[in-house]
Amino acid sequence: MDMTILGCSGSLAGPDNAASGYLLRASDGEQILLDIGPGVLARLEVHGRPGDVHMVFSHLHPDHCLDFPSLAVWQRFHPTAASTRRHTLIGPTIAPLHLGRAAADVPEIPDDFSDIFVMTSWQAPAADATPVPFSADSAGTVYPELRIGSTRLYAAPAVHPTESYLMRIEDASGASLVYSGDTAATGHLAAIAAGADVLLCEATWGERDNGSNPPQMHLSGEEAGRAAAEAGVGRLMLTHIPPWGDPEGALRGARRFFDGPVELARPDLVVGVGR
Repeated sequence: MDMTILGCSGSLAGPDNAASGYLLRASDGEQILLDIGPGVLARLEVHGRPGDVHMVFSHLHPDHCLDFPSLAVWQRFHPTAASTRRHTLIGPTIAPLHLGRAAADVPEIPDDFSDIFVMTSWQAPAADATPVPFSADSAGTVYPELRIGSTRLYAAPAVHPTESYLMRIEDASGASLVYSGDTAATGHLAAIAAGADVLLCEATWGERDNGSNPPQMHLSGEEAGRAAAEAGVGRLMLTHIPPWGDPEGALRGARRFFDGPVELARPDLVVGVGR
């Protein structure tokens, strides 16, 4: 499985970096887009096929979803590269109404995307459930399985002001990627990331939380490093750092707790997952 980073700027797009968007190419050839914030569709036009992507949302804050209505326009109306089949869309339970209103002609009549997407809601343990390390045995019970082609997807609750999910993606080759989306510290992150090849983890607060940041929102580099170490992941990639953020501080914080490979996500980087 390969991941192309289309955008990784936190909270909003930067001058040379789109907001959150990560394109996966699974071993069966399916394209899966994780989030689609402002600027991501333009990068997808360079690196992928907008008419042929499945859509997976961690949550629906604007920096993770605002290019979706334009993606729907492409899939419906592009004269030569429109979608030729219905793709899968997985997201929060609020996705049909939230996205439908974003694309609507009038707020009272949300757009209906059922012509181009089969819409499915995440299934995940309750937020107050005891975190259980991910394993083949737990996948069918604690972490119900969803599928896109031969790729398996699982979710756990994130800690964020809106309905939000951590997600684990495993393709038929056995490659595994965990994406934190946006979350504050939670034991569910290390649990669902157990043994993953790559943990793509937000580090919005830089090296450490200075105590004055809004609570229950985001992670620091230190917290990302702790989760990666507890999970025993193969590689940690730090993302969702805003244009005014401290990427080098985030690296320092993560490396203080995780002794495996740590790097910063950057636009256009192609990451081999599981090899």
